[in-house]
Amino acid sequence: MLSKKIWVLIGLFIVPLIFYILLLTGTNNFAKLPVVTETIKDITKFKTKDSVTISLEGKISILCFLGNDLQSVKNNALNLNQKIYKHFYKFRDFQFVIVLPEGTQKQAMQLKKELGAITDMQKWNFVFGTDQDIIDLFDSLKTSYQLTPNNYSPYTFIIDKDMHLRGRTNDENAPGGMVYGYNAETVAPIHNEMVDDVKVLIAEYRLALKKNKREI
Repeated sequence: MLSKKIWVLIGLFIVPLIFYILLLTGTNNFAKLPVVTETIKDITKFKTKDSVTISLEGKISILCFLGNDLQSVKNNALNLNQKIYKHFYKFRDFQFVIVLPEGTQKQAMQLKKELGAITDMQKWNFVFGTDQDIIDLFDSLKTSYQLTPNNYSPYTFIIDKDMHLRGRTNDENAPGGMVYGYNAETVAPIHNEMVDDVKVLIAEYRLALKKNKREI
């Protein structure tokens, strides 16, 4: 009879306590999205239509290089808009940065108009630079990818608030396990990988914010 009471007590009090301790341990060991390149170049020297200076610092940035023919790669923007932007743009420190060659301003405004018909474009930033500016920025990512001659890359990149490139280091489907960016030409890599990785990064910042508030 006594042993039965002991087991009841264990079920009522001890098991929930162990579960709570495991939750606390899980919080401390929360998975972080790996840094794959330390501190890339900022974009403050790039121009914008309204002469506003845009920076990667202090923001979670989705960085794209769409080249000089936006109509031919419009699908990339649509895929990212549907799968990434619409889900995360309400996060305060989140932004899209579309890097384009100088002279593509009219194309950018047309794309912005088309996307604006289906979404709130307040955190889409189009920035314009010289060929060399774009090459220097892309090279600072230190990836295994290449820009095309018209400054286009199918890959989209996740940049954290400290201007580090985030990605994966042990992906079984990537060469050497390294994922530096996500191919936006098709929905699958965005839906299957990028969405989860952005979630992890945002959760990382939210957890840090809660921890700081507790410590204060």
